[in-house]
Amino acid sequence: MTPSSSHLIIIPSYNTGDKLAETVKEALSHWCPVWVVIDGSTDGSQKRLAELGAGESRLRILFLERNSGKGAAVLCGFVEALKSGFTHALVMDADGQHSTNHISLFMETSEKNPDAMILGVPQFAPDSPASRRHGRRVGNWWANLETLWGGIEDSLFGFRIYPLEASVQILQKIRGARRFDFDTELAVRLFWSGVRPINLPAPVRYFRSAAGGISHFHYLRDNLLLVRRHTLLVLEMLPQVRRIWKLRQRAKNGRKVR
Repeated sequence: MTPSSSHLIIIPSYNTGDKLAETVKEALSHWCPVWVVIDGSTDGSQKRLAELGAGESRLRILFLERNSGKGAAVLCGFVEALKSGFTHALVMDADGQHSTNHISLFMETSEKNPDAMILGVPQFAPDSPASRRHGRRVGNWWANLETLWGGIEDSLFGFRIYPLEASVQILQKIRGARRFDFDTELAVRLFWSGVRPINLPAPVRYFRSAAGGISHFHYLRDNLLLVRRHTLLVLEMLPQVRRIWKLRQRAKNGRKVR
């Protein structure tokens, strides 16, 4: 497989155990290059990944000394990727929840629509936790309000392709979007900056702890973080409603938004 010179995969990881190496192997079977950002992990998963990466030119591993949050880890990867000449990055979770079989479809869609962000819409299995299926509805409503229903079908799903230059410019100007608020805030702000969304369905699976499933989502802390983030976004959105409405109209018509 010839490495892409424009699109890469970035996988942030914090203490994801054996699932990390499994996820990276699966990703490499569908696309390259793959970059992993180790976000201050202390479980030894980075050592197992280093063994996998020995002699593997399609894999690059970046390290953060301290756990800084998903958004901070992804931003680190974005900055380095932009320096290396890449234009777009598919971000996916390290815990095996996302379908690597959909990588090629997302990448092909992005290559045909370089002005867009490609947003995954989770397709839940019947046995998925109810909290995962229903809990995101409130956040999705707020993200739609902030973009005047401009086309962000899911505000939280982490399987997405972002345009690097616009994303880095946005993230370096703000202090938020460094933890679990990353996916929500970046999608909204990209829309405000003129990047239209394209939504594609993608299955999601959840592993029980016995099967290696790991979640670092803290229900109270991270939901409060999202509430605070949506409150600030709404307050920032209100003075620019007319402009956002125009962006919404252009996005709905499938045109590049400005």
